[in-house]
Amino acid sequence: MIAALTGVVFVKQPNHVIIDVGGVGYEVLISGRTYDRLPDSGDEVFLYIHTSVREDAITLYGFAGAEEKELFLLLNTVSGVGPKLALGILSGISAQELGEALIRKNMSRLTALAGVGRKTAERMCVELKDKVAKYYLPGSEADQAPAGESMEEDSFRDALFRDALSALTNLGYTQAMAWQTLRRVQKLHPRAAGGMKIEDLIREALRALA
Repeated sequence: MIAALTGVVFVKQPNHVIIDVGGVGYEVLISGRTYDRLPDSGDEVFLYIHTSVREDAITLYGFAGAEEKELFLLLNTVSGVGPKLALGILSGISAQELGEALIRKNMSRLTALAGVGRKTAERMCVELKDKVAKYYLPGSEADQAPAGESMEEDSFRDALFRDALSALTNLGYTQAMAWQTLRRVQKLHPRAAGGMKIEDLIREALRALA
């Protein structure tokens, strides 16, 4: 089994990367967060790898950190959560935020993640609550809402991003690419993003995708 790869970034996309290892190109599926941490094409990279072997395919999943790989494997133990959904979840939330959301049973935060419905979120809470405790550090940034932000504002932001994600995927963009772009908009406009009208948020995302 391939457990890690060190090589040169040959091609990188929001949902996959091709790594040249001694002249052999390995296609590796990744989350948006791992994509954020990739070096430029032509530079050396190290990724933790999970190798999935099935009758019809051998698939490599790559992670910038061991923590993300461990969470990926945990998510795959939940009924109804496969590799594709697990990568989507990891694209939209940090390990610490995920630990907090599962421990606190924050349905609003969990169902804001791409592809996660309420039933899936509930199963995740029940099956993973104890297993993710080490990722949640009370009193940390993930445990504190930004100054002046109420629960109502947080719920509004989640709903807004869900609607924007749906709109972008309806336009033909992949979920991974849509989440990646929405996060980029959020980083560029940290205070304004949550209060944007849906049409403004989509406009900014399409501008970033152009």
